[in-house]
Amino acid sequence: MQDQSPLVVFSGRAHPQLTDRICDYLQIHRGEVRLYNFSDGENGCQIEENVRGGDVYVVQPTCPPVNDNLVELLILLDACRRSSASRMTAVIPYFGYARQDRKDRPRVPITAKLVCDLISSSGVSRILSMDLHAAQIQGFFNIPVDHLFAAPVLIEELRRLQLPDITVVSPDAGGVERARAFAKRLEATLAIVDKRRTSPNQADVMHVIGDVAGRTCVIVDDIIDTAGTLVKTAEVLAERGAARVLAAGVHPVLSGPAVQRIEASVVEQVIVTDTVPLNGAASSCAKIRQLSVAELLGEAIRRIHEAKSVSSLFV
Repeated sequence: MQDQSPLVVFSGRAHPQLTDRICDYLQIHRGEVRLYNFSDGENGCQIEENVRGGDVYVVQPTCPPVNDNLVELLILLDACRRSSASRMTAVIPYFGYARQDRKDRPRVPITAKLVCDLISSSGVSRILSMDLHAAQIQGFFNIPVDHLFAAPVLIEELRRLQLPDITVVSPDAGGVERARAFAKRLEATLAIVDKRRTSPNQADVMHVIGDVAGRTCVIVDDIIDTAGTLVKTAEVLAERGAARVLAAGVHPVLSGPAVQRIEASVVEQVIVTDTVPLNGAASSCAKIRQLSVAELLGEAIRRIHEAKSVSSLFV
């Protein structure tokens, strides 16, 4: 590590367990910071160690409660800037508001751009994120963005399961590129589900493009939120004769009735990562298996700190 610019990793309250795993990989202690709330709900913080001239990384996925975690990230970054850190990197494993990346209806905001502007205004030097819902969000920032992918972790687990006759399924047209990359690495066939969204968090599955009869279908998606798309896709695949249905998702938001839907569905197993913590019913659901991306994030942090290539992680 560079002596002239010490590496410091702080955590917000969104997912301290992930930050601890990252710090274990880097063989450093998590930075000392006091996070608290005033009686009216305002967030506050105080950095409790010297970061002057430091290379600071603040780990905070903007998962539920989204707004609280976003504001806490901004406050942490501002505290580091005012403490004279030489460089600040916002490590946002799950980037909330990423689904609002364009005007798809009249008189709606482009909230993803607004959130990018808010984060940039904190004085942050760069962003480190994973599996952005829309890759073009990188262009919403005027600072460098390192975009990581959880595919190596998920693919390694799928290989370990030694599933026969795999068909990787994209639950919508927007996820075809991701599903194709999985299929190529797994030497599997590819299927696509034509999905028409009727309203936010609700989708009607129409038809399946590709042969799934007698196959082990693995539905691949980035965000599993209410699990409505996942469950409807699994039902259609079962109706088309799929022998087994599994799912792999990067961000297990799992809001509302998601866990109940998964438990009652034909999906055998849902493999996710720890970009978002599993809370409540999700943590005890036998169908949900969570893998850690801490080593991947930790290695990216190390390479950024040492000015080495990050893209070579995926070559």
